[in-house]
Amino acid sequence: MALDQYYLLGRSGLRVSRLALGTMNFGTGGFHAAYGKTLDETRPIFRKYVDEGGNFVDTADFYTAGESETILGKLIAEAKIRDRVVLTTKFTNSVDPADPNAGGNGRKHMIRALEASLRRLDTDHVDVFLLHTWDRITPVEEVVRTFDDLVRAGKIRYPGLSDVPSWYAARAQSLTEAHSLAPMVNLQLPYSLVERQIETEHVPMAQSLGLGVTAWSPLAGGILTGKYRDGGTGRLSDGPERTPQLLGPLEEVAGKLGVTMAQVAINWVATQPGIAAAIVGASSADQLGKSMAALDFEIPAELRTLLDEASAVPPESVYRMFTPAYQNWIVSPELKIGDKPVGYAPAVRNW
Repeated sequence: MALDQYYLLGRSGLRVSRLALGTMNFGTGGFHAAYGKTLDETRPIFRKYVDEGGNFVDTADFYTAGESETILGKLIAEAKIRDRVVLTTKFTNSVDPADPNAGGNGRKHMIRALEASLRRLDTDHVDVFLLHTWDRITPVEEVVRTFDDLVRAGKIRYPGLSDVPSWYAARAQSLTEAHSLAPMVNLQLPYSLVERQIETEHVPMAQSLGLGVTAWSPLAGGILTGKYRDGGTGRLSDGPERTPQLLGPLEEVAGKLGVTMAQVAINWVATQPGIAAAIVGASSADQLGKSMAALDFEIPAELRTLLDEASAVPPESVYRMFTPAYQNWIVSPELKIGDKPVGYAPAVRNW
């Protein structure tokens, strides 16, 4: 099982599994009540993940109105594995609509949100603390300075960002470098075969500035399992127009490899450039086991090319100028130019 292999998260020394356990359905409250699970229902899911070697667990104060964190805290305590787990939670969303400072990314809410998360998780620190969503108004300087204060106070080990513009993440990381603050190590974003837009700026930025990208919704809300395509109804209708044309090649690849469409989709995401981990949720331990098996095989180059071409997002506007075709035509005509030769910085592995 590939979960017993660990890689560094961004430009840090933190070692994480390539599949993270998403716990948005742990609990039955709030916006996620329709598909939420009780403590007893989530226990086998959590145990399956950690027993197979997984160590990267993702939650947020907003998930199931805080129940996700409470349940997760109980499960970690039961298993007595707090030091082993890389525990990630997030803040931004409002916990009190009547209070303007009970949401957003300002220092006041950020500290209050962390303190509340620590109580629910029954721990004195979280390993990765993420800004959940860009609020458009809080100065980025305030965010990174507060992150640094929380690291120095020992309440978080590493800061990171989720669902922010690429320029915002670049600005945040540049400020940490310029002022010797705790750097961002994680950038959480939606990414799948039907939603590859982050490849335009976010992924290259993250690779350059040392943020490991964790991909949420690698199955595009279940679209890439193939179960919503019959009759053109269900959630498939919410996907991009090219989705029906993508499912054919995905099914073909799955058939040739003797695995499921979902496993191919998860494998493709987790093994893409710049991706530190894919976040997978589950409604049962059996379903989670099938998702974890997605890293037990490799997608051959020719089949990956098939998927890449079927899911490609053509560059638009100024981004057309950054393609190899354009640059080989006008920037460096007919010349073979690259930044580094293959193998310049070979990967380091201890197995």
